[in-house]
Amino acid sequence: MSTTRFRAPLLGTALILIAALPLAGCNETTPAQASANEQVVVPDVGIITVEQKARAIVRELPGRIAPTRVSDVRPRVSGIIVERLFRQGSEVKAGDPLYRLDQKPFEVEIMSSRAALAKAEAVHERAVQQANRIAQLFKERAAPAVENEKAISGEREAAADIEARKADLARAQLNLDYATVRAPIDGIVGAAQLSEGAIAVQNETSLVTIQQLDPIYADFTQSVSELNRLRRAFESGDLDQIAPDAIKVRLVLDDGTPYSIPGKLLFSDAKVDAATGQVTLRGEFANPKRELLPGMYVRVRIEQGIDSDSVGVPQQAVQRNAAGGSEVYVIRDDNRVIARPIRTGPVQDGLVLITDGLRAGDKVVVDGFQKFAAGDKVAPQAWTEVSAATQLESKSASR
Repeated sequence: MSTTRFRAPLLGTALILIAALPLAGCNETTPAQASANEQVVVPDVGIITVEQKARAIVRELPGRIAPTRVSDVRPRVSGIIVERLFRQGSEVKAGDPLYRLDQKPFEVEIMSSRAALAKAEAVHERAVQQANRIAQLFKERAAPAVENEKAISGEREAAADIEARKADLARAQLNLDYATVRAPIDGIVGAAQLSEGAIAVQNETSLVTIQQLDPIYADFTQSVSELNRLRRAFESGDLDQIAPDAIKVRLVLDDGTPYSIPGKLLFSDAKVDAATGQVTLRGEFANPKRELLPGMYVRVRIEQGIDSDSVGVPQQAVQRNAAGGSEVYVIRDDNRVIARPIRTGPVQDGLVLITDGLRAGDKVVVDGFQKFAAGDKVAPQAWTEVSAATQLESKSASR
């Protein structure tokens, strides 16, 4: 009897489950029905429309800063240094006193030269008187011609001796002036090489170095092969030449900061360095704040031609394919994406110049690469750097 009681509940439960199975099967949807109910989402991508415009071809070349003028100051007379008159590292003007040598020896020399001049003048005066007397006697036929000629010659010798003594006096005065060593150029004076009490030897001892820093030079190099390619581009008409007086030269400092003042190209060297195969060029820049110092490493950006129909795209638009080549994604008229191989040129102002593979009117994908694969349909949206920056800021704020 107890066995019957247990079987009845179990049988009832089984019947309930069997009855429920058809109902559950009726509520299920097939995979085909599920895919039909799903809506296809077309991703938004940022694009730009390619334009052809005239752009200056800018080359960025390595260079170093060099002073406009350098003067290694040396004494013109020998003597003992008694005073240094400049502050090291300061700016001086041409003619400013730098050192003072002991002047007493030169003052004594001036006194001696003046005495010698006075003596020569006295001798000349006596010679003039003698010449006048002999000339009068010669007229009266009281003196022979030879005596008259000797008197005239003596007067001329005495006059010449006066000029010699005057030159000695001028030299002594010049040496006294040279005892004060002056700056030959405007510029920044460097470290003092000698101090008071040291002896300065004429034309040998280096006292200090002065460098002129405003304006200042930037010397930079370019390979001769690149110059030849540029010349061929001019000859073929691919590039237009820039007038020499209109060439713009700019500097980029070693930390990537652009120098605010543009310069001008002075010259391009007429010879090629045999060791490096490069040609040296020189630019001149104003340097009022002394931001540029000799020896600084810089990058020099120089406009070397104009491409009248250049095509440029943002750097992020250029992708690499499996073969290592460059390509971009282009939107067709049916809004499907295709990969197109391109040939790239230099990068200028954030744009990659395209030498082959694109033409005006092409729609190139710049943003949203992770949302599609080649052949997919997309929803193109106009892209600008401003809108991209705004999106980035909004994402950062939401985090």
